[in-house]
This record gives sequence, structure tokens and C-alpha cells, in this order.
Amino acid sequence: MSELKIVGNPLPGMPWEERPEGCKNVMWRCSANPVIPRDLLPTSNSIFNSAVVPFGEGYAGVFRCDDTNRRMALHVGFSKDAVHWDIHPEKLQFQCDIPEIGEWVYGYDPRVCFIDGRYYVTWCNGYKGQPTIGVAWTTDFKTFHQVENAFLPFNRNGVLFPRKINGKFAMLSRPSDNGHTPFGDIYYSESPDLEFWGHHRHVMSPAPFEVSAWQCLKIGAGPIPIETSEGWLLFYHGVLRSCNGYVYAFGSALLDLDEPWKVKYRSGPYLISPREPYECMGDVPNVCFPCAALHDPATGRVAVYYGCADTVTGLAFGYIPEIIEFTKKNSIV
Repeated sequence: MSELKIVGNPLPGMPWEERPEGCKNVMWRCSANPVIPRDLLPTSNSIFNSAVVPFGEGYAGVFRCDDTNRRMALHVGFSKDAVHWDIHPEKLQFQCDIPEIGEWVYGYDPRVCFIDGRYYVTWCNGYKGQPTIGVAWTTDFKTFHQVENAFLPFNRNGVLFPRKINGKFAMLSRPSDNGHTPFGDIYYSESPDLEFWGHHRHVMSPAPFEVSAWQCLKIGAGPIPIETSEGWLLFYHGVLRSCNGYVYAFGSALLDLDEPWKVKYRSGPYLISPREPYECMGDVPNVCFPCAALHDPATGRVAVYYGCADTVTGLAFGYIPEIIEFTKKNSIV
């Protein structure tokens, strides 16, 4: 792995803690978890499954903040250190020239991706009360321009790649249904203009229970993929249907750089699974759901933000070279 190249801008000041003494895991939890509590806003019931990116001299993010009416909404936030956040109490308002598309019903589980000078936000958007993938862009995290929904309902977990592939925008998604989907595969799609999407390709399915049980029911893309010389490093969540309900954990995969629908390696063991009280107890118990990652190419460090029990936000650390080696060594592809 000495020749591994990691693409991205330097981020030496990103959140980081070294591996705790005696820990042999590939990824480890932040000692300050949960880094974002459920009641950071006076109106919030929960803050989780949110996205952060470097911005200006610090960081910006789009956060899922369910209020005490249990309505799902998005809020903008800023931070100097990506740990302590100032989340605006006002809901994010999108500007949209298409009245039907711009009609707000609900929104949740955002991702943010920087491409060619713009920050693109994707989220699960309620279109006529049915989940699809909303798309918007901003340059300043003040004004957000909403464009066409990416796909027909029903779809979730829309995750853009951080650069165009073959000259086109590229996105991973997980077709679903209108409920708490008991199935789910990851697909790849391309668009020349963020309006018309095609070249749909199957990426991967849930694993057989006997092979990797934590991801046997459904899977979905997590943070924006990280480009490396070994392929696109993708953190993704998987779900196990246990005798006590659903359990959400996350693992890793390496996708081909030029044809990302081709999976080169995929972890059999999980990286992070519910274990701590804040992951096991909450509005939806037993959930670790990754939505964002910060990384520093020079050191190989990565910090993954993940929703915990659909209630609060946690942070986990690791080294990209170690995660790639783990993924290859324990691959089920």
C-alpha cells in the first residue's frame, strides 16, 4: 500500500483522535460521541444522518433536524472545527423555478458533494408525499437552487461522485418503496445536466445471510466516495433483520474508477455496528448510518459522521490505507 494515492484537498485540521490504546479495530469511535446531541436546537427532537464539508476557513453542513412535531426538515450549520456546530434554527429554504418540484413536503438524510465550484446537496425528497432524490446546489450555503428531482419515486440514498465520470455527473442510489423498505440494492446512474438521468447500472445487492449477515436485508451508499489509486472507497450501510428488529451497521467497498458499477472488493465484516448506548437506544434503536466523511490525503486520515439510533450524530476515525487493506483482505466479491 506504499504506492497508494488518495485524491482530495489537504485537510490537516480535520477532527481526529488516534486509535485508543489496546484497540485493534480498523475504525474507532470519537471519545466525545455523540458529537451532535439531539437537542442542539430548541425545536429539535433529533439531529442525525447529516452531511458536512470543508468550507471557507472551517466547515459547513446540511443537517437532518426532526422537530418536536416529528417533522423531517433540513437545516444549515457552520463550524470552525467540524465538531462544535452552530446550526441555524431556521429551516433551509430552497429557491426553485419549477413550482411543482419546489413544493416542500419533507426532506431527510442529506449528502453534500463539491463538484466544479459548486456544493451539490442531495436528499430524500418528498414529492407528492413519495420519496425520491432531491437535488440542489449552492456556492455560499446561504442560497440554495433546487433543480429537477433525480429519479421517479421511490428512491433514497442519492450520493454523487466528487467529479464527473466520462464527462457526466454520476450518482449512486437505492430504489425502494414508500415504507420502511425490506429490500434494497445499490445502483449507478449518469446525467449530462442533472436533469436527465440514464445509463443505469446495478452495483451490488445485499449479501446472503450465510456470507455476511449484517448486510443481508438491504444496503445503501453512505458518504461521498473517496477517490484512490485502488478505486473509489465507498462506505455503505447494511441492514440485518434480527429477532429484535432491524440493525444498521456500515462497511466498505472499492469500486472501479472508470466503471464504478463494477465492485472490486467489498468487506464481509462490518467496520462499525451498534454497540454503544447512544447507538443502541434512541428513537430507532440499533442504528449506525454513515452520511459524511472528511479525509486528509497526506496522512490518510478519515473521519466518518454517522447517525446513531436515528437520534444523535457520532464520529468514527480510521486510516484509509488500513481500511482499503481490510476491505481487500476480507472481501466477499
